[in-house]
Amino acid sequence: MSGGSGNGAMNGTIRPGQQPSFGPVGGGAAIVGIGLTEQGKLPGHSNLSLQVEAFQLALADAGLAKHDIDGILTEPGTTESYWAIDYLRFGRTVGIDPRTAGSMSMGGATAGALVTQAAQAVTSGLATTVACVFGDAARTGPPRPHRAVGAENEQNGVWGLYGAATWSGLSASRHMALYGTTSEQLGEVAVATRGHAALNPRAMMREPITLEDHQASRWVVEPFHLLDCCLINDGGVCLIVTTVERARDLAKPVVRIAGAGQGFTTQSLEREDWWYGPHQKDAIHGAYAMSGYGPRDMRFAQVYDNFTISVLMWLEHGGFCGVGEGGAFVEGGRIRLGGELPVNTHGGHLSAGHPQGWWTIAEGVQQIRGEGGERQVPDADVGLVTGRGLVLNTATAMVLTRDAR
Repeated sequence: MSGGSGNGAMNGTIRPGQQPSFGPVGGGAAIVGIGLTEQGKLPGHSNLSLQVEAFQLALADAGLAKHDIDGILTEPGTTESYWAIDYLRFGRTVGIDPRTAGSMSMGGATAGALVTQAAQAVTSGLATTVACVFGDAARTGPPRPHRAVGAENEQNGVWGLYGAATWSGLSASRHMALYGTTSEQLGEVAVATRGHAALNPRAMMREPITLEDHQASRWVVEPFHLLDCCLINDGGVCLIVTTVERARDLAKPVVRIAGAGQGFTTQSLEREDWWYGPHQKDAIHGAYAMSGYGPRDMRFAQVYDNFTISVLMWLEHGGFCGVGEGGAFVEGGRIRLGGELPVNTHGGHLSAGHPQGWWTIAEGVQQIRGEGGERQVPDADVGLVTGRGLVLNTATAMVLTRDAR
């Protein structure tokens, strides 16, 4: 794997014997169960029902029972207003009185943040096994709760900045202006991930597309065509975390959380480089540093792709290419299966489904377990997963590895 320049973990050199920095209990943390509901239009479901279904699927995947779970961390769905007490509602429904619990809402960065929090909990002894849960009836559920008029960032409407596409559209336009990135290069991302979705029986959009299809799709917000934009759907995901020591007693291959990082900016238009998401680089570098791995070690990357431009910037932040080189990097099939760095092998948010960044982690686990089926990456023993959310303010990253034992 070719990688970017740098030192320490960023140079792609594995540090022999280095252990994750999640604490001494059990030699680190692992993801041992994944539960993924159907994704799409699921009328009759609620945020809660999707959470419960995903939880049950994850228990079965891990070979665990409900009484094995003593931690609950949830991301509230977008279509209801339970927010801070979402974990309480979920725990009451499934009948668990946890030792540690909480809810968090950081948009597409939430999944990574909650899994990191779960890893800290199990390696510190605050819990033994933690379920991280998300469910959202975003497609068929009730309208999303609206903020009060005058809330933060409402003033940006005077510039036409309504909705996620407008904010990421600024990023894409600036990247194009500075580095010569083209719409056709964005289209390469859409075509590659649709090709991966075609191999994924659970993906929502499986019909192959061409670059011509991308260019002919209608405008949403320039420079984004429809096929530059992610899906909106109903669905739920659950990820179960425990220590590596406990994970070795379970049936599935152990997927170790080798490193994790987070990055934030509390500013948006006030910060000149905000559009580029420099905190995303902070998140990835933190994960590299903790794990001892670098970009050259990654066999795949599952990155949060709410828009095609997101992939280009993640590739740059991750050291897979230089600043401004993301457009050229994705050409020639480099991010497709069989290419140099397969990206979003399940189809991503662009074609598989959009459960707020949770599926990227689940796909990373499946790849390392060797459960990818037709989309399996050979020798997928180390991979990067990322998330980002809100108004490009939050970012998370993790390096997942196959347990060496």
